Amino acid sequence: MNIPKIDAHQHFWQRSQPFDYKWLDNPKLAKICGDYLPGDLKVHLDHRNIDGSIFVQTQHNLLENDWVLSLCDQNSYLLGMVGWVNLASRECEDQLLKARQNPKFLGVRHVVQDEPDDNFLIRTDVLRGLSTLEKHHVPFDVLIYVKHLKHVPTLARKFPTLKMVINHLAKPQIASQGFAQWQKEFVACAKYQNVFCKLSGMVTEADWNAWQPADLKPYIDQAIEAFSPSRLMFGSDWPVCELAASYEQVHDALAENIATLTTSEQSEIFAGTARRYYELNR
Repeated sequence: MNIPKIDAHQHFWQRSQPFDYKWLDNPKLAKICGDYLPGDLKVHLDHRNIDGSIFVQTQHNLLENDWVLSLCDQNSYLLGMVGWVNLASRECEDQLLKARQNPKFLGVRHVVQDEPDDNFLIRTDVLRGLSTLEKHHVPFDVLIYVKHLKHVPTLARKFPTLKMVINHLAKPQIASQGFAQWQKEFVACAKYQNVFCKLSGMVTEADWNAWQPADLKPYIDQAIEAFSPSRLMFGSDWPVCELAASYEQVHDALAENIATLTTSEQSEIFAGTARRYYELNR
């Protein structure tokens, strides 16, 4: 079966860039502390007949937008990027309008999971920034932990025309069987039609050294039941995934776990949802 495929969640980094890569100096991340660039990813996409990919931000730095948009111009398989603007700043709208001058700027993400304030998403200044995204029809990638899921319905109600996509299923603790803790609030998010989810980042929440595709299945099945394939999309989370699995293993684990779906449903997860959500032109 040959279906269209888009990787809706991958990253690049280059240590010589003027960004804060200190997080990569953690000894636990030694395996991925080098440079990862478009040529490196293209090899993996070709191995699994993936048509294109979407870069997702790693930096709270406007300069990363410029750097990655230049990479998009140089590599036709890069369909666009989810970048960053300062949601809490009065300059948010100006920053957003500048970035949106390039049609490959597809959305915005903030690393909410690292914010010391668990209520960051519902702060007055951040809500103002999210209203700016809604005003300009720019989707929001929601990078959170399970403890933050309770805020997603609040945002979905407050901004009913703002498309939001939960990254990595909100990082359930797969290695320690954290299904029950995650399930209730995750399912509550799916009740809102403007909320989507990326089937990504699961292998690094599982046992890095001993995970099996079956370990991911309860989470994938729950996501399918709650969101349906039309609001789910594949993301590799490469190169972070390499802490636990190769790009090909990540792809194959998802393919195995959704093999009983219809061809149409699999096509939604592997490409259709991402095309609609990010309004891709190709």
